[in-house]
Amino acid sequence: VSTSRLQLSAFALGTVGWILCTISMGIVEWRVWHVSNTTIISSGIAWVGIWKVCFISYLHVSPGYKEQYCHKFSGYESSIPHEIYAAQGLLLIAMFMGLLGLTATTFALRNVYMGIIHKTLITRFFLVAGFFYILAGLCVLIPVSWNFYSVTHNKSIDFPPSYYMPSSPTAQEAGAAIPIGIVAVILLLLSGTFSLSYRFPVTANTIMR
Repeated sequence: VSTSRLQLSAFALGTVGWILCTISMGIVEWRVWHVSNTTIISSGIAWVGIWKVCFISYLHVSPGYKEQYCHKFSGYESSIPHEIYAAQGLLLIAMFMGLLGLTATTFALRNVYMGIIHKTLITRFFLVAGFFYILAGLCVLIPVSWNFYSVTHNKSIDFPPSYYMPSSPTAQEAGAAIPIGIVAVILLLLSGTFSLSYRFPVTANTIMR
C-alpha cells in the first residue's frame, strides 16, 4: 500500500482534472468579445464558446430587465472556425479518456488496498490509466492552445446574420474556460506521469503472479 501513494494522488489529481475538463467544455466563456456597436449587444460584451455564442440584450425587453441571447452552433457551418469544431470533438474524447483513466486507476488501487497481489494486473492497469490520462491532457491542450492563439491574434469569425454578431470585435480576451482548461491539462498530465511511475514492490515474501 505504501508504494502506491503517488498513484492515489494521481487518482485525486485526475478526478479534479477530469471535472475541470468537463466544466471548460460546458461553459461559454472561451472568448470574450468587446463590441463597439451596442444596438443589439447592449452590454458591448459577447461570449464565444465551442457550442454557442451569447450576449446580453435589452432589445424588446421591459425597462430594467435584461435578456441573455444565445445561438447554438448547428451542424457544420463553414463560417465557424476549425478550432471551435476541433474543440468540440477533442474535449468529448478527453472526457471519455479521463473517465477510462479513473476507472483503470480505481481497479488497480482496489487490488492494492484489498491485498490482491497480482503484479501483472496491477502494473498494467496503472500503465493503462497513465496512458489515458496523458491522452486526455493532450486532447484538452490542443483546443485550449488553438483558441488562445486565435484570441491573442484577435481572429475574426464571419457569423451568419441570424447570430446578430459582428464578424470581428474591437478587442477580445481569453475567457474563463481557457485557464480552467490549462489547469485541467496540468493535472491530467501529472496524473498520467504518476500512474506510469508505479513500480511493483519485490520482496522475499511476495508471491507474484
